[in-house]
Order: sequence, then structure tokens, then C-alpha cells
Amino acid sequence: MKHSKFLNTLFEAAVSVAQPKECLPPFIAKKRFPGRTIVFGAGKASANMAQVVEQNLIGDIEGLVVTRYNHSVPCMKIDVFEAGHPVPDRNGMIAASRMLKIASELKENDTVLCLISGGGSSLLSLPAPGISLEQKQKITSELLKSGATIHEINSVRKHLSAIKGGRLAIACHPAKIITFAISDVSGDDMGVIASGPTFGDMSTFSDAINVLKKYKITN
Repeated sequence: MKHSKFLNTLFEAAVSVAQPKECLPPFIAKKRFPGRTIVFGAGKASANMAQVVEQNLIGDIEGLVVTRYNHSVPCMKIDVFEAGHPVPDRNGMIAASRMLKIASELKENDTVLCLISGGGSSLLSLPAPGISLEQKQKITSELLKSGATIHEINSVRKHLSAIKGGRLAIACHPAKIITFAISDVSGDDMGVIASGPTFGDMSTFSDAINVLKKYKITN
């Protein structure tokens, strides 16, 4: 029991320092970015992260984040959407579509703060052209049951998505992007956390296909 209590203490300490109110302010407190500041976010902690941004950043802020159902917190300037996790749903599609629309209108002197945390892969869900939400839901459900690693699952997710795998960053061009990520991935791979919406995809279509073959997943 002593060992268990000690390990629980370590876990609680690690979770405490990873809370948005602890880890975000040193990077944003009393800062003002040039141009408009647009906030995008996805993940179970994204609403809390957005709230901390509002409390610490100077200047006008707008944007939207998507979090899990019942994980919303009050924000005055940033819209908060709730969506399905771990299987994506239509609310996630609506949030992602709106995000891309705002991104397409950004200018060179605008700044995007992207707030990413665990769960963002399912919450920020916009199927690639030719793929339906139902197909994506089926494949996601089967991957989650298969025993595949998060790296394997997200390599597939990125290739079924119109916004993950760096595609949000592409949509934001020519605006400047600053990404803050609270990692739930071993090794803190930015291409895997929330399937890397602002990080270039290092995986290939062949990698994704090989994962589906490995776990005998068909659509």
C-alpha cells in the first residue's frame, strides 16, 4: 500500500503541473501579438486552455475550441463547442468546418494560437473528401478495439482527415501559428498529439494502410 500511495502522489503531482492554469501563463501572460489573435483548439483540456488564454493575454481575442461533452468552461471571447470522444460525431465536424472557414480568411499579420490536448483527434473530426462520417466512426471504433497503439491509430486518422496531419496549419497560411500542446502521448510527438493539426505529417498512406491490414480492419 505504501508503494501505491507513493505512485499516486507522483501521478497527482504530474497532473497538477500539467493543468493549463499552471503551464500556460509563463508563455502568454501580459503578451500582445500583432494583428488579430485567433484561438483554435481541440482536446479534453482545450476549453480550460482557452479560458486561461483569455485571462492572461492582452488585446482582442476571438476563435473557437472543441472539447468533450461536459468539459466546457465559461469563456467570454472564444466559442466553445462540445463533441464526441473517443468516437467522432457531427458536432466535431461542425466545429472543424467552422475552424477551416475562419482559417481561410486569415491575413499575414494575424496570429493563431492553437491549443491542443489529449482527445483532439476525435473531437476535431472532418472526414477527407470521399469519406463519410459514418465510415470514419466505424474505422475509429474498430481501431480502438483492436489493441493498436495511439501512434498507429493516429496515423490512420490523419489520412482520413481534412484538418489533421498539418492541414489546419496549411489553411491558416500566411498567418503566424503558435501551438501549445498538453501531451498525452509517450515521447511527446507533435505529429501524434491530437493527430498534429498544425504539424507536418511524417507518416504515409502506406503506413495507414499497413495498420488497417495488421489489425484486419476493412470498410
